[in-house]
Amino acid sequence: MAGVDLPFACDCNKLRGTLLGVSPDNGTRAECFCHDCRAAEVFAGQPDPAPGAVQLYQTTPDRVRFDDGLDQLAVFSLSEKGALRWQAQCCGAMMFLTTRSAKVPFTSLRTDRLADDSPLGPIKARAFVRKPNGKRGHEGAAAFILGMLTRVLPRRLNGKWKQTPFFDAATNTPVRDIYLVSPAERDNLHLPKY
Repeated sequence: MAGVDLPFACDCNKLRGTLLGVSPDNGTRAECFCHDCRAAEVFAGQPDPAPGAVQLYQTTPDRVRFDDGLDQLAVFSLSEKGALRWQAQCCGAMMFLTTRSAKVPFTSLRTDRLADDSPLGPIKARAFVRKPNGKRGHEGAAAFILGMLTRVLPRRLNGKWKQTPFFDAATNTPVRDIYLVSPAERDNLHLPKY
């Protein structure tokens, strides 16, 4: 399935772009209940989504094009080895999550950045869902893993991993300096237990 192009934007509309060739076949719609996704939202000045989840569309960076306001793109990480969380510095809106290396061509877009998320299809995976016994588990992990492998591996082999707006492919460094959230800053987020 070829898919459709969907515009995305931050809350104040200064940072805008297009998600290219979107369909349920070339991305996985997921939701995440993890502590880090919650912490990232709060650190960025957004409301804590708990008890709800952060809604994501997992795809590859070559499907992301920034059309305007690229100077507003910023990135932070909650730990030295953690995922990179990309936001609009103009309004604090969370936008994308990537790995720390262009060589792992994976990204997740926050679906609330899209005016119309219906072309993404249904949610296929749920991460860190609280179970009746109080523990957390995953639902649809096979869909997530299979989807990631079928998108990431071919791009590693055919060189498409270099087509990313998030990294300089020649140096494998992010296009913005990473702000590393300190342990003290993270402790000051005061996330309620959920």
